[in-house]
Amino acid sequence: MNALQKGLGRNGKDTPMPTPGGYASREHAVDFTRPAGEPALVPASSISWRIFKNPIALFVGGVTAVLLELAEPQVRSGVWDHTMFRLDPISRMKRTGLAAMVTVYGPHSTAEKMIAGIRRMHQRVRGTTPAGEAYHANDPVLLDWVQATASFGFLEAYSSFVHAIGDEDKDRLYTEAEPAARLYGAVGAPTSLAALHALFDAMRPRLERSEIVFEFLEIMQRAPIMPWPFRPFQRMLVRAGVEITPDWVRDILGLGAAWRLRPWERAIVSLVGRMSDHVILPFSPPAQACRRLGLPRSYLTAARS
Repeated sequence: MNALQKGLGRNGKDTPMPTPGGYASREHAVDFTRPAGEPALVPASSISWRIFKNPIALFVGGVTAVLLELAEPQVRSGVWDHTMFRLDPISRMKRTGLAAMVTVYGPHSTAEKMIAGIRRMHQRVRGTTPAGEAYHANDPVLLDWVQATASFGFLEAYSSFVHAIGDEDKDRLYTEAEPAARLYGAVGAPTSLAALHALFDAMRPRLERSEIVFEFLEIMQRAPIMPWPFRPFQRMLVRAGVEITPDWVRDILGLGAAWRLRPWERAIVSLVGRMSDHVILPFSPPAQACRRLGLPRSYLTAARS
């Protein structure tokens, strides 16, 4: 789903720009259990419900998505000029995680209200890149790119490190993401693997290297972002996000072998990813959403057995 969410801008106001996906925590005031029976933007049987319950896929895929976003100069300027990610990455990612959870698991009415608020705030997010190119957060081209990179990142992370997903189901994820993408304003976001590859080809000439990419990766490695059971693996998980970034993008960004996983590290990330896929905490948005729809908490783990 879309990786857009609110961040605290330099002017002290909340401004929405894309940042890494995260996992919502208990202190957020969204009740995923009500209204009883109200569906989400995507059905419980969706690929999205399967993927977004997994914190490893969200962290790793979020890194991949942001690497792709920061490679595009207009998106990069918007992220770095209009968020406090550098100073407070933990709070920033909690808000981003909540947006992702509401988009996938929240009741339809709550998700629509949240997305409408983000769209309104996009109206005041604008600026100019160092090269003099104007940008606006509601630009459909930029929104399409952010939507595509988020879907790609989360999907590839889950398929690479949790359970392999075939091309038919990958097509299904891009298709089922369309209603939420349109609400965010990404009206031309890819709805299939073929469309994603076409977008990558179209955007390739615009992507460029930036030192901001390395600053982002350093922040992701050192900030205590992951829940404590996963924290010893955090630096490895960041490199897992680099690992699944398309090789031609890594070449553009200058992400060499030092940022790649060793074979034994890949095995560890896969083990942790598979293990985390069978744990649904009772207070988590996926569990609460199942409760709202009258499904057992085991519904999402049983679906993968």
